[in-house]
Amino acid sequence: MIRPARAEDAAAMVRIEEAAGQVFATVGMDFVAEDDPGTVEELLPYVRDGRAWVADGPGGTPVAYLIAEWVDGNVHVEQVSVHPAYARRGLGARLVERVAGWARERGAPALTLTTYAEVAWNAPYYERLGFRRLADDELTPGLRAIRAAEAERGLDRWPRVGMRRELSA
Repeated sequence: MIRPARAEDAAAMVRIEEAAGQVFATVGMDFVAEDDPGTVEELLPYVRDGRAWVADGPGGTPVAYLIAEWVDGNVHVEQVSVHPAYARRGLGARLVERVAGWARERGAPALTLTTYAEVAWNAPYYERLGFRRLADDELTPGLRAIRAAEAERGLDRWPRVGMRRELSA
């Protein structure tokens, strides 16, 4: 079940991020696996503002989550992560569809995100969900700022790309 995240879900969301990050080590991206998964305190503003959703697993415990923010008038998928034990079950796609509906209801013209260009469960996956890769000159000021922050954290050691999915009314 996909539902809005609650404050008590934030610790599980951090654990999901830690576990999902470990999968990157299998393709030689140890720097992602070792990246800081964030904190409960960093997630709580998303939860409080209604910009966080979870997919519940057995017993109602979150096994996947998505957080979003407004960037340049679009809804930006800041993070979507699925615990590896629950991967390949459509949970990420269902979370994206949920936020797409939420964004449409609020008049957003598009969803955006940034991701790894050459990792199978990143850009190629999002292309299957209707996103298209943006050329550098298509990046909005907010997306350029996000990319710069990612580079500052060292996350651009592998090629990254901005992506956009248009939303119909």
